Amino acid sequence: MKPTDVRVAEVSYTTDDYQYRTPIKFGGVALDKATVLTARVTVEDRQGRRAEGVGSMPLSNVWAFPSRTLGYDQTLGAMTALVAAFRDTTAAHAGYGHPVELGHALEPQFLAHLGPTGERLGLGEPIPVLAALVAASPFDAALHDGYGKLLGRSVYQCYGPDYLTADLGHYLGADFAGRTLDRYVLPAPKAKLPLYHLVGALDPLTSADVKAPVGDGLPETLGEWIARDGLTHLKVKLNGDDLGWDVERVVRVNAVAEEVNGARGVATWFYSLDFNERCQTVEYLIEFLRRLREQAPAGYDRVQYIEQPTARDLKANRQNVMHAAAKLKPVVIDESLVDLESLHLAREMGYTGVAFKACKGQTQSLLLAAAAQEMGLFRCVQDLTCVGRSLIHSAGLAAHIPGVAAIESNGRQYCPAANAGWDDRYPGVFTVADGTMNTALLDGVGLGAG
Repeated sequence: MKPTDVRVAEVSYTTDDYQYRTPIKFGGVALDKATVLTARVTVEDRQGRRAEGVGSMPLSNVWAFPSRTLGYDQTLGAMTALVAAFRDTTAAHAGYGHPVELGHALEPQFLAHLGPTGERLGLGEPIPVLAALVAASPFDAALHDGYGKLLGRSVYQCYGPDYLTADLGHYLGADFAGRTLDRYVLPAPKAKLPLYHLVGALDPLTSADVKAPVGDGLPETLGEWIARDGLTHLKVKLNGDDLGWDVERVVRVNAVAEEVNGARGVATWFYSLDFNERCQTVEYLIEFLRRLREQAPAGYDRVQYIEQPTARDLKANRQNVMHAAAKLKPVVIDESLVDLESLHLAREMGYTGVAFKACKGQTQSLLLAAAAQEMGLFRCVQDLTCVGRSLIHSAGLAAHIPGVAAIESNGRQYCPAANAGWDDRYPGVFTVADGTMNTALLDGVGLGAG
């Protein structure tokens, strides 16, 4: 028992819908809209003092609940049904504790809703664990935010033994006995982080690719984005089922970057490659890398890492080991990372890096980040087209996890309307210059979003 322990006093949530300025393609599906969930959780300490925490995240059902049989409205409806159940579960939780303790206790209760919710809605297929994590993440974030606000400090300064009773052995197993979470979390944010700009499969690279200009004053082509924002990190979305197209796409991206950066006098930049788990086999990836190296050796050298190239169900696809591919480039686990077991399995299967996302929960992300650091894995924090408060949450996570090399932020590209008003409060976070995000600002109370 700690005097700083809190309990849940009140819980509520709202949703807001936004239209994208241009569509983005996920796993073969073009997405042009977003539903953003915002949760509010009032926490109360043992002395009766209260503070309201706020968490936010796009539900992104196309990514979290991909389905070949269910439509967009059905998967979104399933996730919003989970949200309502999670609100009630959070409100009913009576115990006191640190947000990590509360989040760890609530997660299995959230997951228990998956089967009954799917059956009640008559979906005909199970709701993925990932969908539950995304739907629950704003509630978990709000707990951490409210806790920091109640203490009047950044919550990233509140993960040591003075606040959190149990050591990491309680959460991560005997190998972590005696180790405390604050050893793996930076109490102050990094001053700045390079920004990974998304090059979607539908995005124009040059003016010749622009068929219908948006005409809203923002860049229309990749070259214009690089020049405007001083970009040095590009994340390239690929199909994973068309080898010729995938290779040509990266070759073309590299040609545009070389032309624009040559004019800017920039000699060093990087790529990450995202196949959205569409590669049928790891051999596809290895052949892709071979061809890329042959056709654009400098482009190949600029590849910093590759995001999960094959199916997210690791247990059902044990043949897709990454050992050979990871000798060429770091290969990071993304969609498959839903718990400690999946992290161990990914490592066993040859993955050499981990992609963290705020949409999987502040509690889980910090615990798995500690495990990944001890394992010596490459670490990155990735986006979910986060906008507004959710971007502050995502960027704050990246800025406080040691070893994270860069931060993604593509809401400014696809959904700038949802960022209205935030740029004035956080200059350099929602609009970048010199290819970097000003993460020094993310040091406010709670999760830093006010």
